[in-house]
Amino acid sequence: MATRSTIAMEHADGTIRSVYCHWDGYPAHVGKILNEHYIDQSKIKKLLDLGDISSLREDIGEQHDFDNPTKGWTLAYGRDRGESDVGPLIHESSEQWLDSRKGNGCEYGYLWDGICWTTFKI
Repeated sequence: MATRSTIAMEHADGTIRSVYCHWDGYPAHVGKILNEHYIDQSKIKKLLDLGDISSLREDIGEQHDFDNPTKGWTLAYGRDRGESDVGPLIHESSEQWLDSRKGNGCEYGYLWDGICWTTFKI
């Protein structure tokens, strides 16, 4: 069973840009990967540019086979499986972000505020 999560970045104007992550969203996996491998603002932006993801890995990687993924590369629904309408979504506030992701069954939220990651239990 999947532990769903949402990964987001807060912008200077207070808006939140987020994606959905289907697998392994608990802090010991997604939280750990974000804290160890996604601490550069430009890399976080590139991750969010992918839209919704199936699984987060240490590297964003390049387009690869969704059914036979490259080890260590993030697996994205749009880039790797060709799906459309996969985000990212823009929210007016962190409250709106977390409320909207409840509908996706997300259990955890991870927000980059420009300095560090904050973990939310949804």
